[in-house]
Amino acid sequence: MQKITPFLWFDNNAEEAMKFYTKIFKKSKILKVARYGESGPGPKGSVMSASFLLNGQEFIALNGGPRFKFTEAISLVINCKTQKEVDYFWKHLSKDGMESKCGWVKDKFGLWWQVVPEGMEKLFRSKDPEKSKRAMQAMLRMKKLDLNAMKRAYNKK
Repeated sequence: MQKITPFLWFDNNAEEAMKFYTKIFKKSKILKVARYGESGPGPKGSVMSASFLLNGQEFIALNGGPRFKFTEAISLVINCKTQKEVDYFWKHLSKDGMESKCGWVKDKFGLWWQVVPEGMEKLFRSKDPEKSKRAMQAMLRMKKLDLNAMKRAYNKK
């Protein structure tokens, strides 16, 4: 059992979101679904809460109503091994969502994600501050992150 489980509050589309996420991420599946009965407060048969796995990480989704919305104050980071993987997640999560700067994307449910290429942080921790600065400036101009473009900026003479 994992110690910390992200709990995601949706208005009335937790089931749709859960199905969307489990199609995008490998090693994902729906674990349990609890539905409202006669006594509500949601419509009978609609999802009250559900648990699901995304790449082995458990999440819980709740249809809690419109009271709370997702904000950039919390995001989920996807560490990607390749640019192909960055491109894959960016394409799927930004569809009907919103692209932002520096690898941030809001999906169609309002949840914020950071799609990050592995190795990026090494560019920012260089012993040469000018190289790190060039890599950081390159990243700040990007929406979807491109590690090779950051490396080119880093190595520019």
